[in-house]
Amino acid sequence: MRTHRLSIVEARRIAVRAQLLDDVRPAGLLDTVRHLTLLQIDPTAAVAPTADLVAWSRLGAAYAPADLVGALAKRDLVELTATIRPAEDLALYRAEMSETQHRREWVLANDACRRDILARLTAEGPLPSRVLPDTCAVPWRSTGWSNEQNVTRLLEAMSVRGEVAVAGRLGRDRLWDLAERVYRDEPAIPLDEALRRRDSRRLTALGIARAKTTNVPIEPYDVGEAGEPAVVEGVKGTWRVDPAQLDQTFTGRTALLSPFDRLIHDRRRLLEIFGFEYGLEMYKPAAKRRWGYYALPILQGDQLVGKLDAAADRKAGVLRVHAVHQDLPFDRAAVDEEIAALAGWLGLVRA
Repeated sequence: MRTHRLSIVEARRIAVRAQLLDDVRPAGLLDTVRHLTLLQIDPTAAVAPTADLVAWSRLGAAYAPADLVGALAKRDLVELTATIRPAEDLALYRAEMSETQHRREWVLANDACRRDILARLTAEGPLPSRVLPDTCAVPWRSTGWSNEQNVTRLLEAMSVRGEVAVAGRLGRDRLWDLAERVYRDEPAIPLDEALRRRDSRRLTALGIARAKTTNVPIEPYDVGEAGEPAVVEGVKGTWRVDPAQLDQTFTGRTALLSPFDRLIHDRRRLLEIFGFEYGLEMYKPAAKRRWGYYALPILQGDQLVGKLDAAADRKAGVLRVHAVHQDLPFDRAAVDEEIAALAGWLGLVRA
């Protein structure tokens, strides 16, 4: 198999197009999520929840958050480990669920509590974690915010084991139920085949990625042997590229991205291909932030050109724009138009 030789511009355009951020908008929410493979869940909503921001940046005004709520209610989409995924993709995770030994010793030590939770869910159906019995014999210990959140930690471990699943939400509370009532009754795909197909699906969504890179939680950045080998001008090492993305025309547009957008999530790839420095600064003291609490990367064409520091003030009915940071020269009118579109989608006025 020959190694493809790509310019840095070609590599950027492959990545942007694969993430559905070129000038061709996808058909709808389900098509979008099926192609991207996931929407990440994060509770921060300084502008809007990240799953909604990712969908809006692809679909524009055609997307409404109610679309996502409806797709989850119909189980066309399901929650799995801090992500929203197409229901049919769960077959790619079932074998891994059955084999996992996640937090094995702690879960075994609290097996009585686990059985109490399963019995309560069996009898009553979807429930929030706060009403489930905490009969844990061994508390969950952590130096962070999750210390002694026994039931929540146990539910998440049981979710990874394929015993329970998120069946919906009541406000910001997850509603838990037996996994067999939430997931489609489809046979698990054998683990080796499932991992291969997940790599292939991930490469389709990313366009270009490393075969192997740093391990990260939730969703890997690497794609194994999926696709075909490629080298990128001026960048060390070999990549894997989706051959379907080669030799395609490209017309870009301006887009505002969630801080958790998959185009920018792999910071190493972000620097190597886009030359763009970015970090989420909401956990930093205000005096040490360069770009803002929840700055949105600005995409224009095939380049990431700046960051938007903005916040939705819903009580006042305004989108407060604190700063527009410029990394590269950009079309300010197009950026202002996209900010106005964001404010309009949120039902706010730019301030």
